[in-house]
Amino acid sequence: MKAFVVTPVLLEQHKLSEEEYKKILSILGREPNWTELGMFSAMWSEHCSYKSSRIHLKKLPTTGPRVVQGPGENAGAVDIGDGLCAVFKMESHNHPSFIEPYQGAATGVGGILRDIFTMGARPIALLNSLRFGGLDSPNTRHLLKGVVAGIAGYGNCMGVPTVGGEIVFNDIYALNPLVNVFCLGIAKKDKLFLGKAAGVGNPVIYFGSKTGRDGIHGATMASDSFDEQAAQKRPTVQVGDPFTEKLLLEACLELMSGDCLVGIQDMGAAGLTSSACEMASREGTGIELELADVPRREPGMTPYEIMLSESQERMLMVAKAGREDEVISVCRKWDLDVAVIGRVTDTGKVVLKENGQVVAEIPAKALADDAPRYDRPSAPPAYQEMLQALNYDALPDVKDANVALLALLDSPTIASKRWIYEQYDHMVRTNTMVRPGSDAAVLRVKGTKKALALSVDCNGRYCLLNPYEGAKIAIAECARNLACAGAEPIGVTDCLNFGNPQRPEVMWQFVLAVEGLKDACEALQVPIVSGNVSLYNETNDLSIYPTPMIGMVGLIEEAERTVTQWFQHPGDVILLLGKTREDLGGTEYLKVLHHREQGSPPFLNLQDEQAVQACAIRLIRAGVVQSAHDCSDGGFAVALAECCISGPKEPVGAMVQLPLNGLRRDALLFGESQSRILLSVKPEQAEAVLSQILDAGVPAAKIGAVGGSRLVIHVEGDRPTEGCTVDLDLNVLRDRWASAIPRALGQD
Repeated sequence: MKAFVVTPVLLEQHKLSEEEYKKILSILGREPNWTELGMFSAMWSEHCSYKSSRIHLKKLPTTGPRVVQGPGENAGAVDIGDGLCAVFKMESHNHPSFIEPYQGAATGVGGILRDIFTMGARPIALLNSLRFGGLDSPNTRHLLKGVVAGIAGYGNCMGVPTVGGEIVFNDIYALNPLVNVFCLGIAKKDKLFLGKAAGVGNPVIYFGSKTGRDGIHGATMASDSFDEQAAQKRPTVQVGDPFTEKLLLEACLELMSGDCLVGIQDMGAAGLTSSACEMASREGTGIELELADVPRREPGMTPYEIMLSESQERMLMVAKAGREDEVISVCRKWDLDVAVIGRVTDTGKVVLKENGQVVAEIPAKALADDAPRYDRPSAPPAYQEMLQALNYDALPDVKDANVALLALLDSPTIASKRWIYEQYDHMVRTNTMVRPGSDAAVLRVKGTKKALALSVDCNGRYCLLNPYEGAKIAIAECARNLACAGAEPIGVTDCLNFGNPQRPEVMWQFVLAVEGLKDACEALQVPIVSGNVSLYNETNDLSIYPTPMIGMVGLIEEAERTVTQWFQHPGDVILLLGKTREDLGGTEYLKVLHHREQGSPPFLNLQDEQAVQACAIRLIRAGVVQSAHDCSDGGFAVALAECCISGPKEPVGAMVQLPLNGLRRDALLFGESQSRILLSVKPEQAEAVLSQILDAGVPAAKIGAVGGSRLVIHVEGDRPTEGCTVDLDLNVLRDRWASAIPRALGQD
């Protein structure tokens, strides 16, 4: 192997510190060559090694009676009964989507799909969680259109429905959008496949697309901050081919239905390097590869390029010795490139050869597990107290509640997302029971009476103001969304999006957010079984808001009991579960009406939250609930309006009356107090249902009824001339809410 001179400039290009390079020298006992340096660079990047986050992630609860596979594999899995398990994970593709929005988003979808079907699960649903700057920016409109088209293009071609998601618009994400993609699959519990290289002498087989030069150093790029030169990183973005991925999926599932595979893993970040070293490291074995046998689509590729390419739609598997012909036959049947490129060894090393000559030799665990672990300094930013300070006395109360409600419904963060999800095929495979637009998407589990509810959620502004409380609320609201469908939360995946971890204030946000996730998951008894950390989300030294995205799966034992958020029948009685407090800090109301992002986020008592959710689930399972919707962004008034106008049929009105209870009117109408759910029930059952709720120790009140062509909210003590009562025609409400995003895009 040929050595070369490693300079400080070269280390900087590979995003390795001098201390990290010294550790590499200690591991190898010599200078690395060019290929080895590149492999360490990719595997020790933040994106692959989690070197700044791993010590904190160990605090998260990852076990439970339903957990079949926890963190550490391609995806997590939870038992849903009937011999089946739900396999799911969420990943980020933020930086690539900023550089090249269509391909960045498309390959994000492709990557998360492979994470699921490499476990032996057939993907049945996608969700996405997106963050962009304000829609008044031409660049944001360009990014939004490209990302949505990329998600739609890949998912639709794969025949996997995109059934839900959420999106927030805030200027802080203008130069660093977030594109987080969630995928769920169903597998037989006893037929899960893991990424392991077991059995010395077993063949290592490459299959899928050919290897090209696209995506080289993609993992390193994803672990770097951006500046105005970010567009020059375009060559590090991969190019996806969903038609090949569809063939890859079917080939994998056919191979897995037999008895020829030992282990399998997709080539994601860091490509062939990561799949080889991770599979060997998990099993304590080694892998020897002959690079001349790797299928390539470009001539003259070097070992460095072959090992670091992130060309899409590629997999690596270890087959049982003597079964190579069977494996190759299946792959060729599906028109995939396939080749035996190596074998499992007992050396514990990844050994690369080119035409028989060794070109790299590194211990597998050194690459996969022995990256530095940093306990980075953390401290709150100097401006934190100022952020949390909110003088209610200096804040004028709402003068015209009609104007305020219409302004909130016009906010792209709250407005209808139909323009986005109508570009997705959300009905393919015929599993979808609840389409996009309700609190949670719901999919039937074919062959059973069950359904799965899915939700993604996070309020980055809450996390900016108080990372601990904001992360707790992210878990609680995701679980509340599932509860509103009648689902018991059974598993979580997370995607933790933060700024530069070398900044103490960012690490402070991260550490507190992890503590919040831990406490909320433990209180609600829902484990985190998979996830992703995305750091260095900053451009020109400006970090995004801390955004620990949560994806959650819930189980509905009887699918026919599922409910949605929109009102069903005139005459139904409206109940409000939970207590309304003076929670204006960090609200969308404060941002839209007062142009302030300040204060403390809403108070959350986890015991109260658990009680409200359990009560709602119990009532829905009993079949006495007509609709259920949680109060979140925009508070009570927005939630009530959504109950009226968000359904697939004609809107239906409501008339309610609220006691002031000593609160400000804006807090009563638009405050975002947690642990609240709006239920509608049949009038003849209302008193009995209310009695059950109160007997469970959950605050609740009968506040009005469904019906009419207007939304009327009368607040105790209001006089019509004062303009505090909400009284709006449903057509006005729905037009403002439904057309906000198309109008901002110039497509109304």
